[in-house]
Amino acid sequence: MVDVTKWPLFSLMGPQELSAIRKACVFGTSANEAIYITNDNEVFVFGLNCSNCLGTGDSQSTIVPKKLDFLCGSKVVSLSYGSGPHILLATEDGEVFAWGHNGYSQLGNGTTNQGLAPLLVSANLLNKKVTEVACGSHHSMALTDSGEVYAWGFNNCGQVGSGSTANQPTPRRVSSCLQNKVAVSIVCGQTSSLAVVDNGEVYGWGYNGNGQLGIGNNGNQLTPCRLVALQGLCVQQIVSGYAHSMALTDEGLLYTWGANTYGQLGTGNKNNQLSPTQIMTEKERIVEIAACYSTHTSAAKTQSGQVYMWGQCRGQSIVLPHLTHFNCTDDVFACFATPSVMWRLLSMEYDDFLTVAQSLKKEFDNPETADLKFCVDGKYIYVHKAVLKIRCEHFRSMFQSHWNEDMKEVIEINQFSYPVYRSFLEFLYTDNVELPPEDAIGLLDLATSYCENRLKRLCQHIIKRGITVENAFSLLSAAVRYDAEDLEDFCFKFCINHLTEVTQTAAFWQTDGNLLKDFICRASRCGAFKN
Repeated sequence: MVDVTKWPLFSLMGPQELSAIRKACVFGTSANEAIYITNDNEVFVFGLNCSNCLGTGDSQSTIVPKKLDFLCGSKVVSLSYGSGPHILLATEDGEVFAWGHNGYSQLGNGTTNQGLAPLLVSANLLNKKVTEVACGSHHSMALTDSGEVYAWGFNNCGQVGSGSTANQPTPRRVSSCLQNKVAVSIVCGQTSSLAVVDNGEVYGWGYNGNGQLGIGNNGNQLTPCRLVALQGLCVQQIVSGYAHSMALTDEGLLYTWGANTYGQLGTGNKNNQLSPTQIMTEKERIVEIAACYSTHTSAAKTQSGQVYMWGQCRGQSIVLPHLTHFNCTDDVFACFATPSVMWRLLSMEYDDFLTVAQSLKKEFDNPETADLKFCVDGKYIYVHKAVLKIRCEHFRSMFQSHWNEDMKEVIEINQFSYPVYRSFLEFLYTDNVELPPEDAIGLLDLATSYCENRLKRLCQHIIKRGITVENAFSLLSAAVRYDAEDLEDFCFKFCINHLTEVTQTAAFWQTDGNLLKDFICRASRCGAFKN
């Protein structure tokens, strides 16, 4: 499962909001805009709103997600963005909506007026069912269910494939040698276009100054041209970076070509390649490749789940595929691409599968699966012996044949309160502790008794965050009692910094005489009573 909070824009959202997200995309020249679709097919946007790319009807930025009512209820199947930015979105019904920057008619509405809100792209597409959309820097493409490719927008290098370099204000079918072909996939580079047809052939057109069309030269192409170098191979997936391209065959072979200034071809050098070159020949089968027109970063995933990255990675030029510890190619773009956009519309389809950690958390205090009960203050807490033995040395020793507790179904606990003991057991299932500072003192006592050092540190952290003038001396007393030196120093310094207020609290005067005397002596040595 992809963690969408790896993109900073989503890190402000709470767990409930995040769990409702089904699809998402971070875009923009600085990755400062985002769009997401919920499980209920509601569409939300937030971010900087450059060129009205949020589609909210105004030019205002927003850190709080805003709903695009016009699109709510539509099932989004494809989304892409340009560098203006402009946005294309295709629905399950085959309709295409566009908004944002429109200086080159990339919205396909026949004008160059900014698109303040989503508008249906109707010209020449009304009776067509679009299944995929793609955006270059300032041009747009759409693929229909019958395998037709349409393009429009900026055309200075022939990226629209019309045979000229005149901008195309409305969608126009890309014909020429694609006329009788059935396209199955489309992608855009900054000012170039690629399409895969149903027999695995690849066609390219547009800007070719770095060899990104892979046709053996660096001349621009005003109409589609077949990549002859890939003849005999059946291409399954293509992706384009800013000025480089990659293709994955049905046999799991990876080919790259085009610009290589940052090592984005993964060939071990920085030389441009005018024709497809196979890389990662010594690696296992490749199952997915990733690139995005707004970056110079490349990524690939192997059959066993290993993820490699190369190209421009956080400013570094990595010229050979580098093995990462990521689980998916999306994480490469979240953590290492510049800007840290998403290379595709990210899908977070949730299923019933739970990780081990999620399953453990779910089963805590579940009477249906538990094989042991703790009784604390007359209340039961349901747990599993095996989990306790695995997670805690104290219980590993307890559940031995020579301990009486090993034969019991209910264990009475008298030395700790219910909130404290429940939090301890929940910690063993979740690694988390949520308690007020006053109860954390009792948990600190338990952690000390059970020799749970990590829990002890967590308790100290909770106490530090919750210290006040009213409870400071009580917390200091607890830190001394449980031999928590770091916490003791922290509480002592807090008491000195707020000495007048602390000495007027009930906790200060109800404290054990020896502790009070030690505090006064120590405070005196620190110069706390000097005028």
